[in-house]
Amino acid sequence: MNLGDKSNNEILFLNFNQDFSCVSIGTERGYRIYNCDPFGKCYSKQAGGTGIVEMLFCTSLVALVGAGEHPAFSPRQLQIINTKRQTTICELSFPTAILAVKMNRRRLIVVLEEQIFLYDISNMKLLHTIDTNPNPQAICALSPSSENCFIAYPARSSMSPFSPSNGSSNPSYVSGDVELFDALGSQTTNIVQAHKSAVSCISMNSEGTLLATASEKGTVIRIFSTLDATKVYQFRRGTSQAKIYSMSFNLVSSLLCVSSDTETVHIFKLSANGSPTMNGNGYGNVYNDQSQQQQQQQQDKDSRGRSSSMGQMLRRSSMHLGRNIAGSVGSYLPDVLTEIWEPTRDFASLKLPSAGVRSLVALSSTTPQVMVVTSEGFFYQYNIDLESGGECVLLKQYSLLEPTDDNLGAE
Repeated sequence: MNLGDKSNNEILFLNFNQDFSCVSIGTERGYRIYNCDPFGKCYSKQAGGTGIVEMLFCTSLVALVGAGEHPAFSPRQLQIINTKRQTTICELSFPTAILAVKMNRRRLIVVLEEQIFLYDISNMKLLHTIDTNPNPQAICALSPSSENCFIAYPARSSMSPFSPSNGSSNPSYVSGDVELFDALGSQTTNIVQAHKSAVSCISMNSEGTLLATASEKGTVIRIFSTLDATKVYQFRRGTSQAKIYSMSFNLVSSLLCVSSDTETVHIFKLSANGSPTMNGNGYGNVYNDQSQQQQQQQQDKDSRGRSSSMGQMLRRSSMHLGRNIAGSVGSYLPDVLTEIWEPTRDFASLKLPSAGVRSLVALSSTTPQVMVVTSEGFFYQYNIDLESGGECVLLKQYSLLEPTDDNLGAE
């Protein structure tokens, strides 16, 4: 998250790495890297204003971009460094300011306001340049996966090649569309019709199979399959408009957490039925030894409890249809039921100390916890009750600030 002048202290940048094990911050004086669990500073360097500090998982490779009143180097220059060897691997210059840098183990992208540059991270060879609509907020995501290696960004305002031709001279572009670009094959694979209003936030899961989107309204969160652009989940954050700051899946894609300009962070539960990538165990594979048999028994119990539901009435009716018609209805009903009848509210939530503070959220890969970092310079850890959900409990709070970060005007 590039904070720019939106912070009351010297922090210019905050972000988690790809597996949420570390937090990187850029300040007016340099940059630092913190380990999340156990929490502690593991690297720091005084190097001048640093506006982007992107890590490659837990490796020593870090991407840096200058910023602030006294930048370490030009905001148009990217430096790839090795923190362990204290060496610069390469430097690249661009025609305009760099707004974001994202990496996985095979690709690196540099986001400018109207372009995305795609590189092979093994040799930093330029592979492709993507022209985009003006994107001053750098709304873009690169999947952490090396196999399902997609880039997602607001779709360009031109006729989509995936839309049916209707003879109209008007472009089929909708401001809420998201373009999915295969970073390995260097081609667009799908246009996701995500929202009616402009997209404000995009995130992908660790496997690169799910895409979460939010619009400028911020009331509805949608999740799509990256493989065929179909919608698999829809959640309601609230009824009042909000600016979505961040969205993050846990590593097994059973939960999605969302932060906004309200003080509430929402955690949504993804059921095993909504996506072919789910294995049915959810967080159980990571946090407990609950067997598949126990989960199946609970699912059977829940199913009996819903015997009078509209969904079952529709299923009974469909038994009288022909095989082909029933198949068509079956493929149509999940979206309808998800949007109208099934519960779509959050499974759990937490309250930050104050509203309007820019925040980033992540879900721990080792414990059932939500981690939040804020532009005020705090790192919070909250516990999630995986059985009952509800209000998350604050476990720990740490400061990301150092004495020289507290006040720009102190000197």
